[in-house]
Amino acid sequence: MTTSIGRFALASALSLSLTAAHAQTSPAPTPLLTTVEQKLAEGPAGSRFGLLVTTLDGEVLLSIAPDQRFIPASNTKMFTTAIAYAELPLLQRTAKGTGVRLEAGADGKVDVVLHGRGDALLSSGDDCKVDCLQTLADAVAAKTRLVRHITGDDSWFPDERWGPGMSWNNIQSRYGTGTSALTLDDNELVVKLAPGAVGAAPGVQASGYYIIENRVTTVAGKEEKIEADRMPNSRVLRLTGTVGTDVAPLTLRYGIDDPAHHAAWRLGELLRARGVRVDGNIEVRHRPLIPADDPENRKGTPATLPAEPAMLAELPAPSLAENMVRINKESQNLHTELMLRRVARQAGSGSIADGQAVMHKVMTEAGLPATGYHFADGSGMSSYNRITPRAAVGLLSWIARQPWGMAWRGTLPIAGRDGTLQSRFKGTLLEGKLFAKTGSLNASRAVSGYLTTRSGRTLIFSALANDMPDGTDAQATAVVDRALVAIAEAL
Repeated sequence: MTTSIGRFALASALSLSLTAAHAQTSPAPTPLLTTVEQKLAEGPAGSRFGLLVTTLDGEVLLSIAPDQRFIPASNTKMFTTAIAYAELPLLQRTAKGTGVRLEAGADGKVDVVLHGRGDALLSSGDDCKVDCLQTLADAVAAKTRLVRHITGDDSWFPDERWGPGMSWNNIQSRYGTGTSALTLDDNELVVKLAPGAVGAAPGVQASGYYIIENRVTTVAGKEEKIEADRMPNSRVLRLTGTVGTDVAPLTLRYGIDDPAHHAAWRLGELLRARGVRVDGNIEVRHRPLIPADDPENRKGTPATLPAEPAMLAELPAPSLAENMVRINKESQNLHTELMLRRVARQAGSGSIADGQAVMHKVMTEAGLPATGYHFADGSGMSSYNRITPRAAVGLLSWIARQPWGMAWRGTLPIAGRDGTLQSRFKGTLLEGKLFAKTGSLNASRAVSGYLTTRSGRTLIFSALANDMPDGTDAQATAVVDRALVAIAEAL
């Protein structure tokens, strides 16, 4: 139950937001405003909500704290993919795939260098059909049967594996895996785990890149309570907890801190499988982040980029437009970070700061005030990020007017149908009629996009929730969903 203080805070926010609304605002009919207020008041005590609904022409139909700043979580991806679409013609012309080349070592032996160029889809899976590391391994094996060192070179971007403000405990998870110009298999380590006999450890299979300390115990039943622990930059992964005998075999995924090293290690495995002898070490070449990677420090001078030598073989660049679908439908963090850095390299050195400069330029063109947004990363994992409902709606309105607007909208999850909205709004008026980007982070939930009302009108909306007590995020999501259904039914 919401306290009287919580109801007063919500009512005050409603009053302030309506007072501050744009001159052309048409306030929501009192019954609808009351209904929405009541539904949000059913949310977790202490939660903070922001909501703005407009027509495609910008007429404000309902607003609650539209100019308050919220942690947006993965609503950040809307902004990152929008600037990528705005720059996409240039990006398509300059995109390159992963390459491999041979270098002569000091002792006459040959070294192999694997060059990353920001490709998010490079794979070494047994089922790989395109963009396969195996193709590059074949090229090396056809040229030489003896190599010394294998080096993973990700200097296409400066070495910024995590954005400022990302919680350190997320690093070990697949959602916080390192960002690198040399990305393989989503920079995830796959662990397959199958329950054993009661009292015994489950069976564990992995690639061998990590040392797995299996301290999990098999117990009777159907529950799985497995915890993973790995210190940053460590290759020792400790698994603890329990798994029930009736649990189906599990596929667990964990983050990789040095993706370039992992990719080079995996190339070594593939070369050995092809009969190539590898005598040396697995090494890396990173490009350290320096002050000149910030465009403010360059003061208008072009960024200095490393030379790109000729390759023995290289893969074709995958479609960036197709990758946008995975980014927004699945809310894929790593691919979003790579998209931001690819935009940043087109404009400068490939740094997060260069990406932020492009963001500011494009958002200014879209008419968004700088106070309406702030981003420390591209995916939304950073707790430093902030947006307002008005900025989100302003972005969505601008996107709808762009020649690529419908293509971008097609990358969004569809309510009750796919992506991160697959299980939401089922059986309601909005099933199949709401297209939106979701967001989920500690004490933060967001959903922003387009919806079609009962009368057939298409509206733009942004609903943001922050500051929920632990364990109540699902409750906040539910009240927001009910509020949006009520809006669609009334309008």
